[in-house]
Amino acid sequence: MVEAPQTEEGWFSLHDFRSIDWDAWREAPERERRQAIEEGEAFLKHRELVADADEGDSGLFSVLGHKADLLFVHFRPTLDDLSSIERRFEDTALAKFTERTTSYVSVTEVSGYVSDEYFEDPDSVDAGLRRYIEGKLTPEIPDDEYVCFYPMSKRRGEEHNWYDLSFEDRADLMADHGEVGKRYAGKIKQVIASSVGFDSHEWGVTLFGSDPTDIKDIVYEMRFDPASSRYGEFGEFYIGRRFPPADLGAYLAGETVPTGEADDEATGADSGEGRHGHGERGHHHAGGHHGPSDGHDHAGATGGAPQGDHPHGEGDGAGEGDHPHAGGDGSEHGGEGEEGTSDEDIRGELADLNIYAGKPHGEDVYATVLYSEADVDDLFDEVEGLRGNFDHYGTHVKTAVYEGRHTDRAAVVSIWETASAAETAAGFLSELPEVVGRAGEESGFGTMGMFYTTKSEHRQDFVDTFDDVEDLLSEMEGHLETDLMINVENADDMFIASQWTAKEDAMAFFGSDEFRETVQWGREVLADRPRHVFLA
Repeated sequence: MVEAPQTEEGWFSLHDFRSIDWDAWREAPERERRQAIEEGEAFLKHRELVADADEGDSGLFSVLGHKADLLFVHFRPTLDDLSSIERRFEDTALAKFTERTTSYVSVTEVSGYVSDEYFEDPDSVDAGLRRYIEGKLTPEIPDDEYVCFYPMSKRRGEEHNWYDLSFEDRADLMADHGEVGKRYAGKIKQVIASSVGFDSHEWGVTLFGSDPTDIKDIVYEMRFDPASSRYGEFGEFYIGRRFPPADLGAYLAGETVPTGEADDEATGADSGEGRHGHGERGHHHAGGHHGPSDGHDHAGATGGAPQGDHPHGEGDGAGEGDHPHAGGDGSEHGGEGEEGTSDEDIRGELADLNIYAGKPHGEDVYATVLYSEADVDDLFDEVEGLRGNFDHYGTHVKTAVYEGRHTDRAAVVSIWETASAAETAAGFLSELPEVVGRAGEESGFGTMGMFYTTKSEHRQDFVDTFDDVEDLLSEMEGHLETDLMINVENADDMFIASQWTAKEDAMAFFGSDEFRETVQWGREVLADRPRHVFLA
């Protein structure tokens, strides 16, 4: 009996192809189209930031030709994760304008061709091989790339039957096949996932490259290799280009995407370091970041290529919250006595749950704050898990939990380098337990700033002075509630949450002599400059 190679599975994969009902889109009222764009963009952003699972990756692609318009690619730890993503999309307003033309389900794997040693004694393999295997099992979708997807199988014909070959013969064929892939080092990255028992072919192949002709060339050259010419059988090919969710409206309007306009407002999944609004972002992994392959070609003891039973050699060269959050970037207000600020400096609330975003004074960063009535220790545990994902992104500055002194609420503060990153983070944070709106039930004007870091020796002096100011606040017209909240990880880091009936009432206080005197005194006891953020 012919020996079947051992396999180890990684993430499950869904390639979801959608066509747009362009007639329905053109005929829809502007309000419906706007809602579809907002909800579609929010859904796709949250998938890219993996709001729905502990780890994974997602990407959005345009598709050329009649077979589809859009491609959603998702990698997740379980099939149930992918099933949930499918159903969540159907809940968006965008879904009614789309029709699924096809899909493909598979799972990443490594096989015995990688290394007999890996399957017999995994702890004994070297670090480079381990990183290579991790990259195959938990692939990262490259940034700003063209994509080609196609399914394929190995032939079972009367003359040529791949599955009648010995393990050694298959290993030799795949090693030679892999040599072709190595010539495309730095040009092509491929993700190959097994669909045996899952879909119509045996593998799903996804090729990424910055130059689409490189994709054509590698497929063309490999067709002449015996592993393909004798034993390869292929399904339909799809070609497209990755673009950021922020460009969804531009895509539906017929513009060329990626537009490049998302670069300046990149989020954590759009981290603003080059990828048309995606940036060179980190990868979502529970328990640590799995780096990409180090590019080494690790042959097993049999002399087989590292790709296992996969159709192409890799080696060096082949290598929650789904609701849209409207709102702006907030604004700064000088915490040193300015008497007011313009309407342009005070932006609207984020949608849902009264979540706010704003820009601290004098810094090119943006903040999101929400409140929760959950037990502060339980809340911190939840936030710490989210923060582990946030920390993968270069745009993340800080996320912390502040405990109230005079209220039963805690505040979760998340600071980012871009407005859209803060806005997107709000979507994830809004799913924390027992989230409430602004202080009390009243509407009005909320200030979500007033961040202070005290010198440790003056911490109590600051708290005592705040208590005096709090007494003054309680007598002011339009004041609803103010609380000094303390960072649960650093008692010197404080956040004042203040609620007012109207903007004018708050500005009257911030322009008062009492406030100016407090700030002036505060300079002597603070470790750095205070930051103030205001939102309507």
